[in-house]
Amino acid sequence: MNKIACITGASSGIGWATAKALSAVGYQLVLCGRRLERLEALKKELPTESYLLTFDVQNRSEVETAFQSLPEAWKSIDVLINNAGNAHGMNAIQDGDPADWDAMMHSNVDGLLYVSRMVIPGMIERSGGHIVNLSSIAGKQVYPNGNVYCASKAAVEALSQGMRQDLNVHGIKVSNVAPGAVNTDFSAIRFKGDQQKVDAVYAGYEPLVAEDIADLIRYIITAPAHVNIADVTILPKAQASATQMLRKN
Repeated sequence: MNKIACITGASSGIGWATAKALSAVGYQLVLCGRRLERLEALKKELPTESYLLTFDVQNRSEVETAFQSLPEAWKSIDVLINNAGNAHGMNAIQDGDPADWDAMMHSNVDGLLYVSRMVIPGMIERSGGHIVNLSSIAGKQVYPNGNVYCASKAAVEALSQGMRQDLNVHGIKVSNVAPGAVNTDFSAIRFKGDQQKVDAVYAGYEPLVAEDIADLIRYIITAPAHVNIADVTILPKAQASATQMLRKN
């Protein structure tokens, strides 16, 4: 079997695009997500073999059960892409919904930890591997009304650094990818389907698309063995910071 990459949040957006990008260069894939029908549809599009795991990253018991169910041939995961996560709501801190806070912290932070904890021991045993964590420019620059989402992604930034330090002795690479504005279903989820708000996010400029992030991830994990691309911020040309866009009327 060729090298195996595990991708969380593979049923849409960046995860979906990354699966296609890595399969195109020969990776076998463990595809993780909550929507089995979407994972099955993705599997049919891929030129390499894949194995499907359905679970919610927020549920530690589900994560553990899913990874424990992997057949022996699929347990030697060489690359882990911690992609699952999302934004929920955009309010001043005093107006925030605790349910939204929980959803962001549990998926963006706890989910990354739960999945990593199941994969890292095998990488240590084999003295190698590569973990790619999906952060955000929001993890580097806090912006108004982004409070808890920004905090969750700042945690991903810190975890990426901590993982890199702890796992260095085991020959495991850790990379952090921080996208700016990417036109996926991210904003539709954040604004709970309010299409007017979604359209406003991407109005007047050309945002990144999921394939742009997938191309970067593919480059990171196929770099020479002695190279670790530790931390990358990727923005559309029109974006200068978390909140500054060059928009055309």
